[in-house]
Amino acid sequence: MGRDRIAVALEARGIAKRFGGVQALAGAAIDIRVGEVHGLVGANGSGKSTLVKVLSGYHAPTQGGRLSVRERGVRLPLSPGDARSLGLRFVHQDLGLIPSLSVAENLCLDELATARRRWVSSRRLHQRAAEALARLGLGMDPARPVSSLSPLEAALVAIARAARERPAVLVLDEPTGFLPAAERERIHELVGQAAAGGSGVLLVSHDLDEVVRVADRVTVLRGGRTVATLDVRATTTGELAALMAGRGSGSPRHRRPAQGPRGGEIVSVEGLRGRVLRDLSLRIARGEVVGLTGLASSGFDEVPYLLFGARRARAGRLHLGRDFDLTAMTPPRALRAGIGLLPAAPESAGAVGSLTLADNIMLPRLDGFRRRYGLGLDARRLEADARALLLEHGVTPADPRAAFATLSGGNQQKALVGKWLGVEPALLLLDEPLRSVDVSGRAELSAQIRALAARGTAVLCASFEPDLLGDLCDRFIAVSGGQVP
Repeated sequence: MGRDRIAVALEARGIAKRFGGVQALAGAAIDIRVGEVHGLVGANGSGKSTLVKVLSGYHAPTQGGRLSVRERGVRLPLSPGDARSLGLRFVHQDLGLIPSLSVAENLCLDELATARRRWVSSRRLHQRAAEALARLGLGMDPARPVSSLSPLEAALVAIARAARERPAVLVLDEPTGFLPAAERERIHELVGQAAAGGSGVLLVSHDLDEVVRVADRVTVLRGGRTVATLDVRATTTGELAALMAGRGSGSPRHRRPAQGPRGGEIVSVEGLRGRVLRDLSLRIARGEVVGLTGLASSGFDEVPYLLFGARRARAGRLHLGRDFDLTAMTPPRALRAGIGLLPAAPESAGAVGSLTLADNIMLPRLDGFRRRYGLGLDARRLEADARALLLEHGVTPADPRAAFATLSGGNQQKALVGKWLGVEPALLLLDEPLRSVDVSGRAELSAQIRALAARGTAVLCASFEPDLLGDLCDRFIAVSGGQVP
């Protein structure tokens, strides 16, 4: 920064947090400088989300720990109100927007919530929102409802809301995880503007290429501890992956299991139509892993949900042992037909966060745990089987009684893939199965999915980023204009 003394926006030292028998943080430390973008990386379960939640006031540290903001000591634990008054702003993966409100109302939500007047001038509200959007170079209509925004536009609004008052620290927790790579550049521009305006920016990401491209420095967590803070110009993604995993440099590699049975039954889809899709047909052999990709406007990302009945198909037939009319498909019918679905956002669409891990991962097999004469479920046997499944698939913590929402994104993904491995569906539909997973976790999940295919399951993986699935899929199908060219 051209000065002898570097200004620090936030410094945390000795942060510890325990959940029951699990030590999520064990003396973690981080410092974020004024005007820098600081990356935070680590394997799933390394403590990244827990550290962010301690800084936001959502979690209280278990013991000790020191925090200073703009070089002023702050007493822990924080409350969410304390974090706000200190100038700490957070954008989480779910963005925290209210779809039924306008862009302007979402941008000024804090002001609306604390306004003493019962009546707020809509004209003034829209004017202030338009000024905030213009400062960040966003030519968006403030009156537009958030429900009509694209995922990229919604992320931009969430970041604009957090950055509009030039906070001391802007924390972005996986803000681009659900976006295609081509759409992330606009987010990166906004992050750079916030840092140039004097904020310290903490960027939490699983995408090491993104961190190296956008950040100035990066902190690596492993097992709840800070193992390194590095200048990104002096490191590589391979070195970061090695620090995350605790082994020699280079990405972990898993030998692909032998391919499953081929030449037998074919799963076929004919004439599938959805909101964007028109007359899509494809074929998958049992034991084959097929990738499905395309542009955002191609409609390829509709396919898993249309086949599962989570969205209503306008036309189409599926052959899976027998013929199914996809216009009449529903999730219960799909489950009975041997179809499984892992959505792109497992924490909100693929599971119930407030229920236990056992409740979530054993759901497709509940009938097997019924007591004789229909007198409820054998809870002890169900819990024991759930624990064995969690251990088999490396889910941390392997506690069947833990709430699903307490797991990191990668461990949630492992648990839900394990759920379907337990029932061995005839057809497994995956939407972005590897996007929110760290480097080592991707290899583990890929091995799990390949093992399932080796036992005869047909697997269809939809992704905006086929490069992530290169070691997983046998072949790719590109969708253009709503159909396979």
